[in-house]
Amino acid sequence: MGSPDIGITAEPIDNDRCKFIVSQPLHAGGVRRFGSAGEAAGSPLAAAIFAIPAAGVAEVIVSGNLVTVVKRGPTPWTAIGKLVGAAIRSSLATSAPAVAPREPAAATDDDSLYERVAQLFETQVNPMVARHGGAVELIDVQDGIVMLRMGGGCQGCGMADVTLRQGIETMLRQHAPDVKGLVDVTDHSAGSNPYFASAKK
Repeated sequence: MGSPDIGITAEPIDNDRCKFIVSQPLHAGGVRRFGSAGEAAGSPLAAAIFAIPAAGVAEVIVSGNLVTVVKRGPTPWTAIGKLVGAAIRSSLATSAPAVAPREPAAATDDDSLYERVAQLFETQVNPMVARHGGAVELIDVQDGIVMLRMGGGCQGCGMADVTLRQGIETMLRQHAPDVKGLVDVTDHSAGSNPYFASAKK
């Protein structure tokens, strides 16, 4: 049964994406992605998030204790965040699983790629950048494009682009050759060592 004192932390990534970290696991079977309310049928957590009025929810990704919500509407996360939190809590308050197990045939290429990239980040990329006090977070995989965010010492570091291109991209090519590209969504200007590539004309 869900507990009323569930902790939920919202971390907006950009205007369209927000990550919600929940104090208890939601789904243990890898990554579940829902691209529509229809796909969310049978998974109360995703269905409740898609049902939020005026949010324009386009996608819900659940993995472990993380829920990433992608929206298309203009309503800011400050207004939607509480509603997402309430939807997560209500889905955990029932005895039914918050997220239904994935049908093996339903996994898309992006789903399987997300799982492989997440594993690579955990076992190889983050141990590598941790030596420099950094961390790299997988945000999403869409149409073969990996979206990531750098944190810790990597955020705003002048070597971040080198790390991204030479280190992470090389690893991805070796272990997940079907990755088509990388997008860094980090706000490097907010890092502890901000640098601005103003010389590029």
